[in-house]
Amino acid sequence: MSELLVSEQTNTSIIEQIKEVIKQKHVELLHLQFVDIEGILKHVTVTAEQLDDVVEGKIMFDGSSIKGFSPINRSDLYLLPDLQTFAVLPWTVENGYAEARFLCSVVNPDGTLFEGDPRNVLKKTVERAKQKGYTISVGPELEFFLFKTDENGNVTTEPQDNGGYFEPSPKDLGERVRLDIYRALKAMGFTIEASHHEVAEGQHEINFKYADALGAADNATTYKWVVKTVARKYGLHATFMPKPIFGINGSGMHVNISLFKDGENAFFDPTDDNQLSETAYQFIAGLLRHVKSFAAITNPLVNSYKRLVPGYEAPCYIAWSASNRSALIRIPAKRGLATRVELRCPDPSANPYLAFAVIAEAGLDGIEKSSTCPAPIDEDIFHMTAERRAELGIENLPGSLGKAIEELEGGAIGRHTLGDHVFNEYIAMKKNEWDSYRTAVHTWEIEHYQTKF
Repeated sequence: MSELLVSEQTNTSIIEQIKEVIKQKHVELLHLQFVDIEGILKHVTVTAEQLDDVVEGKIMFDGSSIKGFSPINRSDLYLLPDLQTFAVLPWTVENGYAEARFLCSVVNPDGTLFEGDPRNVLKKTVERAKQKGYTISVGPELEFFLFKTDENGNVTTEPQDNGGYFEPSPKDLGERVRLDIYRALKAMGFTIEASHHEVAEGQHEINFKYADALGAADNATTYKWVVKTVARKYGLHATFMPKPIFGINGSGMHVNISLFKDGENAFFDPTDDNQLSETAYQFIAGLLRHVKSFAAITNPLVNSYKRLVPGYEAPCYIAWSASNRSALIRIPAKRGLATRVELRCPDPSANPYLAFAVIAEAGLDGIEKSSTCPAPIDEDIFHMTAERRAELGIENLPGSLGKAIEELEGGAIGRHTLGDHVFNEYIAMKKNEWDSYRTAVHTWEIEHYQTKF
C-alpha cells in the first residue's frame, strides 16, 4: 500500500490525492486487479479518464470467463477498487508517462459482495474476528526460484545460479534482480525487511513487513506479480512452484500470525514459561486439530506434497514447539507486541486470501472451543524413529493432494470458511487436477517399466 494513503481518511480525500498523483505522474492507464479461486491475478485495463467510474464500481466484466466464478446466465460482475491499494507501477514509467493499479473486490450487480471472490472470503473472516474483538495480523514469507530461459524466451529447468543460503556474489547471481524487485516494491509502498539467497540453488527470499490479514494477502499477491515481472526483464523466469527440482529444498510460505485485542497482542503473557497467553495456546490447538483439513488450501498442488517430505526442512509432522524448526508450528523468539505463531507448512502456490482465511478460522475455532494445546515437541522430529513419533502421538500431514482433498471435504473448517460457492468449486477443481495427475503416464514410469516388463 502506498505510504501516501496510510493514514485514516475519507474516500473523498483519498480520491483527490489519487487524482493528484495521476496528474503529476501522467498516469494514462489503470489496471483493475482481482484473483480467481486459485489466486491467479487477473486484470482489466481502463484509461485514467475513467477514474470516476472506477471508484464508483461501474467497471463490469464477464464472470463466466473466470474459472469457478459465475454461470453464463448470471455472468455480469463488477469491480470495486480498494482505494488503499492504488499504486503507480514503477516499471511502466517511460517518456514521462506511467500506469497504475488498484486491487479490487468483486461485487454483484446489486452491490453485494460476490461470494465467489477469494478477497471477499477473507473479508468475512476478518469481520468474524472483529466481532470477537480481534484484529488479525499476518506476515507471510514467500520463497521463489529464478530459472534461465532459452533464446526463444521459453523456461528451462536450469537455475540461475548455484549459490547457497545467505551467500553473496559472485555465487549469488540474483542480487541485482532482488535489488530491482526491492526498489519496485518500495516504490509501491512496501516496507522491505530482508533480502537474501535461500538454501537451494537459484532460490531467493525477500521479506516484507506484516500487515492486517487483508493487507497481507494483497501484499503477497502483489509481491508475486512484481517478482515475476522484474525477473522477466532479466530474461529469467520466477516461479513460486513449491518443489521445482528433485533433491533440493522446495519453496515455502511460512505464515506468521497473531491476534490483537484493544491494541495489545493477545498471544503475549509475560507470566507464562513461554510468555504465551492461554489464547495463544488455544489458537495453536485449533491449528493442530484442523491442519489436515485445510492443507488442500495452504498446499494446493500435486507438487506441494513433494515438498512436504523429510529431509528438506519442510515440516510434514503435526507438532508445535517454541523454537524447533522441524515442527509444523514454531514460536519465533520475539515477544511483546511481536509475539506470533509461525505455521511452516503453507507454500507460495496457495491463494493467500483463502490460506490466511482458513488458518485464522482454525485458530479462532480453537479459542472459541477453549481447546487444550498438546505439549510442545523440542526434539528433532526429522530424526525420530516412527516408534518414537507414535509414542509422542505425532501424526503426519496428508501425503498427497488426493488425501488432502478428502480431508478438506470431510472436515468442517473448509466449508465454514470458504462458503458453499468457493468450497464446491474448489473441491471440484482440485479433484479434476488430482485425477488428471493420477491417470497420466509419467516419465518416471516409462524409464522404470517400459523395457523391464
